[in-house]
Amino acid sequence: MAIPAVIQALRPKQWVKNVLVIAAPFAAGRIGQRSVIIDVIVAFVAFCLAASAVYLLNDVRDAPKDRLHPVKKNRPIATGQVSPTVAVVLAAVLLIVSLGLSSLAEPALLWVIIAYLLIQALYVFWLKNQPVLDLAVVASGFLLRALAGGAATGIAISDWFLLVAGFGSLFVVAGKRYSEMVNTQFDGSEIGQTRSTLTSYTQTYLRFVWTVAAALTIMVYSLWVITVPRQHTTATLLSLVPFALGLLVYALAVDNGDGGEPETEILRNPVLIGLGILWAATLGITLYI
Repeated sequence: MAIPAVIQALRPKQWVKNVLVIAAPFAAGRIGQRSVIIDVIVAFVAFCLAASAVYLLNDVRDAPKDRLHPVKKNRPIATGQVSPTVAVVLAAVLLIVSLGLSSLAEPALLWVIIAYLLIQALYVFWLKNQPVLDLAVVASGFLLRALAGGAATGIAISDWFLLVAGFGSLFVVAGKRYSEMVNTQFDGSEIGQTRSTLTSYTQTYLRFVWTVAAALTIMVYSLWVITVPRQHTTATLLSLVPFALGLLVYALAVDNGDGGEPETEILRNPVLIGLGILWAATLGITLYI
C-alpha cells in the first residue's frame, strides 16, 4: 500500500468545499478578528477530517459500482491500492481526531460535525438510493459547512444566510446530478449502473430543480440586500450583480455537463473566479470599510 494512494483516497481536492466555513464570519463582518480566524481554521480542519472519513466509508461501500464507472474506477479503494480494512480503520481515526479538534472551538461546532456525520452515515448506507432525499442530504453537507463557521465562532446565523445557503446548496447538488446524467449518456454507460437514483430522474426534472433553486437563491439574496438596513448601501446592492452573474455562468457550465465536480469547475473557470472576487469586494466594502 502506497502513501500517495492513501492520500488520494482522502480526496484532498474536495477539501476546497470546506472554505464555506468562512461564509458566516465574512457576512457578519468579523473575519478579520484574530480569535475568529483561529476558530474558522479549526472548523476548516475538523470538516476536512470528517469529510475524508465519510469519503473512505463511502468508497468502501461503493467499490463494486465504482469499478464500472469510467472515472471512479481509478479510485484507490476500487483499484485495490487501499484495502477496505485500512480504509475503515483510517476513517475511524479521522472521525475521532475531527471530533476532538472541533471541541477546541465553540461547543456548537462539535454538534454541527456530529450532525454532519450522522446525516452522511444515513446517506452512505441508505439515503443515497432514495430519489429527492439524496439531493437534500448532499445539499445539507454544503449547508452544514456554511453553518460550521458560525458555530465555531459563536456568530448568530441569520434567516437570510440560511435561505441563501440552503437554496444555493440545492442548486449545486441538482447540477451535479444533472451533469452525471448527461455524462453517463455521453460515455455510453448505462444510467443507474453507478448511481441507482439516476434511473428515477430525468434531465427535465433535474433541470427544473436547479432552475428553481437558482431563482430562489437570487431572489432571497436580493431581498437581503434590499431589506437589511445595516447593510443597505450602494455597494451592497451592486454585489447582487456579480452574485447573479456568477450563478448564471455556473448554470451554463451545468447545462454543458460540467457541474459534476463544482469545486473543480469553479477553480478552473476564470470568469467565475473573477465574479467571486468582485462579489466579495463589493460586499466587503459595506462590511469592513
